[in-house]
Amino acid sequence: MDVLELARIQYAITTIFHFFFVPISIGLVFLVAIMETLYVVKKKQVYLDMAKFWGKIFLLSFAVGVVTGILQEFQFGMNWSEYSRFVGDVFGAPLAIEALLAFFMESTFIGVWLFGRDKLPKWVMAFSAWMVALGTTLSALWILAANSFMQEPVGIEIINGKAVLTDFTALVTNPQLLVEFPHTVFGAFATGALLVGSVSAYNLLKKRNIDLFGKSFKIAMIVALISGIGVAFS
Repeated sequence: MDVLELARIQYAITTIFHFFFVPISIGLVFLVAIMETLYVVKKKQVYLDMAKFWGKIFLLSFAVGVVTGILQEFQFGMNWSEYSRFVGDVFGAPLAIEALLAFFMESTFIGVWLFGRDKLPKWVMAFSAWMVALGTTLSALWILAANSFMQEPVGIEIINGKAVLTDFTALVTNPQLLVEFPHTVFGAFATGALLVGSVSAYNLLKKRNIDLFGKSFKIAMIVALISGIGVAFS
């Protein structure tokens, strides 16, 4: 087995493991934001309990997704150094925006949501959850912008043997991105919803905490239906 095959295997393992957790994170935090909003509107303790329960699973998934994502960043430079030298100025731009804008947005509002409980108003907690959900979606947008460029290079010129970005608008309106982004985000919503639905269904069969898991199941199935239709059409 040569070095190229080893590099491909290593990167494939990292990417597959990473992408077990990313769709779960995107989908779960969207559901948690809905639950936090229902708690603000209906003022029933069960919705707060739901947000706390599913929020813990989201936090674990988010943490693993971040760690494996950092490994990917290193592997771009170590496993695929020639690629990074050739196209890094273009490929790295959306990844840098994702880190500086979306990831810091997620991290900030996760901190508010996690440590602000019982210290901040309920609406602030719901707002923070929605900001985290927005941040995860923006992360997907910029990462998929980089991926779409790999599939369909646009907005560049080859100057002195390197790819140089000449049209940023073309990068973010890449036809490939316009297909990838809605498909991936709807898929993430469906993944999160089906995870919540399956865990809730199991607990309902065991007759555990009927109110919490019954309401979780209903919300999850509504989101799964809508996002499933979105996946099919996108």
